[in-house]
Amino acid sequence: MKFLLALLSSFIVFSSSAAEKPNIIYILADDLGINDFGCYGQKIMKTPRIDEMAAEGMQFFNHYSGSTVCAPTRSCLMTGQHTGRTRVRGNGPSHLKPNDVTVAEVLKEAGYATAFVGKWGLGEEGTPGIPTRQGFDFFFGYLNQSRAHRFYPDFVWRNDEKELYPDNPTKRETYIHDRFTEESLNWIEEQSESDAPFFLYLAYTLSHVDLDVPQDSMAPYLETIEEDGPYKNPNFPNRGYRNHPTPRACFAGMTSRLDRDVGRILDLVDRLGISENTLVMFSSDNGPTSAGGADPEFFDGNGKYRGIKRDLYEGGIRVPLLARWAGTIEAGSKSDHVSTHWDLMATVAELAETTPPAEHSGISFVPTLLGSKEQETHDYLYWEFYERGGKQAIRKGDLKAVRLNRIKTGPEGPWEIYDLSSDPSEEENLAARRPELQAVFHKIAREAATENEFFSWNARAQKKKKK
Repeated sequence: MKFLLALLSSFIVFSSSAAEKPNIIYILADDLGINDFGCYGQKIMKTPRIDEMAAEGMQFFNHYSGSTVCAPTRSCLMTGQHTGRTRVRGNGPSHLKPNDVTVAEVLKEAGYATAFVGKWGLGEEGTPGIPTRQGFDFFFGYLNQSRAHRFYPDFVWRNDEKELYPDNPTKRETYIHDRFTEESLNWIEEQSESDAPFFLYLAYTLSHVDLDVPQDSMAPYLETIEEDGPYKNPNFPNRGYRNHPTPRACFAGMTSRLDRDVGRILDLVDRLGISENTLVMFSSDNGPTSAGGADPEFFDGNGKYRGIKRDLYEGGIRVPLLARWAGTIEAGSKSDHVSTHWDLMATVAELAETTPPAEHSGISFVPTLLGSKEQETHDYLYWEFYERGGKQAIRKGDLKAVRLNRIKTGPEGPWEIYDLSSDPSEEENLAARRPELQAVFHKIAREAATENEFFSWNARAQKKKKK
C-alpha cells in the first residue's frame, strides 16, 4: 500500500510539472573527474555552488560518460547512442550527418527553443554536423575542439558566422569561458519571456588544458597549494599546450571559476521564478587528464577508481551527474542507478512527451529523478575507443570487462574481468578464475559493435599491418 501511494504521489508531481513541459539545461564540464567536486570527495579545490546543487537535487554515483575523450562523448550525448553505434567515435576527422537525429532535433520537434553554447566537436565548417544543422536555433562557441584548447581565441562562431577577436591572443582581453556564461544567461532570460519551453546545452571548456585562467580565480590557491614546479612545453606556441608557472593553482582556479558560473546559471533560474519548471543537469565529458600540466594524482580527480582520460577503466568513464528541479526532485537525494550520457535522449524525450528515435541506445532515468522504484535498467553498457591500440569495455550488472589492444588481438582477444560490487578500483582480474565469462562478453561485443565510414576496427587493423 505504501509503495502504491508513493508511486501515485510521484505520478501526481510529475503530471502537474509536465502540464507545462519543463525547461532543460544541461551543463557539461571538460576533463574533470568524478572526485574533482566537493560533493563527491574533493578536498583541495573549492566547488561550493556545485556542492549546493547536489544538496538541492539528486546526486548520481553510477553515471558514465559516453566515451573517454571529448568528441565521442558529445556524439553519444547528442544522438543517444553508445560508441558502437554513434557516428563520431574518436577525436579524428568525422562529423554528424543529416540522418543523425540529435537531442536538439527531438526537442525542437516537441516545441522547444534550442541553444548550444561552448565546445561542439561534431562537425566542422561546411559539414552537416554543425549545431545549426543539427537542431539548434542558436549557437555560440567552438566547432573545432583543438581550437577550444585556447581560452583567448581570435574568433568563435555565432551561428554560422565567425565572431572575431583579432587581438585577443596577444592582448588577452576576452576570456572565452566568461562569454559562454554571458551568452547563456542572456539566452535563458530571453526564453523566460516566451511561452515555449527551452533547451540549453552548455558545454564549458573548463577545466581542459590549456592551463589558463584570470588571476582573480587563481589567487586564492597561490598560497595554499604546493607546486611541483612550472609546466614547460618546449614546442609552445607552435604546438601543444601553453606553459604555466603555477599549474596546480591554475587548474584549481579554472575549476572554481566553472563552479562560480554554474552557480550564476542556477541563480538566474531562481531569480526568474522558473526553478519549479526547469530541470538543470550537470556532468563531465570523461575522467581527468594528465596532459598539459594537469595533475590528477595531486587532486585525486579519479578518487578510488583506476584510470584517467583515455582509459576505459572506471576512472576514465565514471563521471558526476547532478540534477536539480525544485519541487519535483527531492532535495539531497542520491541514486546508485546505473546510467550514462546516452540516456539523455530517452530522458528528455519522456519529459517532452515525445518519442526518441528508434536507433537510440538509452533508457530514460525520469523514474529515478521522480523517486520511483519502477526504473528500467540496462542489460549492458558498451564502450569502444580507437586510440592506443584500441580498447573496449562492457558493464553488465556488477561485472566489468575491459579489452586492450583490440586492433592487434582481434574480436576474440581476451577480456580483463572485474566485479565492481567488491572491487570498484578494478584491481583483481577475475579472467583466469571465470573463463566462461569470455564467451559472454565476446557475444555482447559482437552485438554492440557496428562500423561506419569513419570508424572501422577492420580498417584500423589493416592500416596497422601495412605499417
